[in-house]
Amino acid sequence: ATGPRMKILDFFHQNGGTHFSAEDVFMALAKEDKEIGLATVYRVLTQFEQAGLLLRSHFESSKGDGRAIYELNEGQHHDHLVCLDCGHVEEFVDEAIEKRQRDIAKNLGFKLQEHSLAMYGHCQKKNCRNKQKT
Repeated sequence: ATGPRMKILDFFHQNGGTHFSAEDVFMALAKEDKEIGLATVYRVLTQFEQAGLLLRSHFESSKGDGRAIYELNEGQHHDHLVCLDCGHVEEFVDEAIEKRQRDIAKNLGFKLQEHSLAMYGHCQKKNCRNKQKT
């Protein structure tokens, strides 16, 4: 494996459970390695996604950028809550939701193969970067 690949993979392992855009990865790694370029980061992220090491999602927020967001593929299915203000992503697993989705698919004559659920709202955390002041 090449140096950039190892650095990017290490970055995701050190930050497991966190979601990053290519720009986030680039900016974090550029602090340590001035040789790594944004195009290299994009290329490696695409390769890792194709190899099944990373998962890619597109989440909307008030920032309106709709950038691809990557996370380490740790094998367990999960869903997402996304803050419309700051773009923060929380992962969750809820068996009742999973069962309901399987039941809906079955009732409509489908055998559910896979799905993606992203719920959007306004996080109530005091440190929400873009929370509108009230």
